[in-house]
Amino acid sequence: MTGFEQIIGINPWTALWTFCNMIITFLILKKFLFKPVKKMIDDRQKEIDDMYSDAEHSKAEAAKLQADYEAHLSSARAERDEIMADAVSRARKREQEIIADAKKDAAAIMTKAEADIAQERRKALNEVKNEITSISVSIAETVVEREISEADHERLVMDFIGKLGESDD
Repeated sequence: MTGFEQIIGINPWTALWTFCNMIITFLILKKFLFKPVKKMIDDRQKEIDDMYSDAEHSKAEAAKLQADYEAHLSSARAERDEIMADAVSRARKREQEIIADAKKDAAAIMTKAEADIAQERRKALNEVKNEITSISVSIAETVVEREISEADHERLVMDFIGKLGESDD
């Protein structure tokens, strides 16, 4: 074989040894490189899948907590509204009771005032009657002592009216 044939020619034993070396290299790489790398990639993929699973679980739990919070908040608002309505109702009832008591007290004061006014009026009328009676008695005493003429009668009436005017002051 010449130099050119050696470069271009194929030697079956060299080709067989090259093929055997390639197979052995492939098996060694498969055993020591591909399997650990594949295992490392699979482990990493599992770790990523677990992360996604945990994230989805956390997201679902957060949504549940948010729903619970909103339900609790809604319940608190409803309770607040109920308490406010109850307080307003009690305040209105108390207001009506206070107004009723005030009206009753005012009516009692008015009744007492009217009774006091009536009593004072009776007292004043009795005093006027007593005064009129005493004046009448004094006029009668004067009349009994002497005979009355028309002019005397008129003078006595005027004196009586004058004495009434003086007693009012």
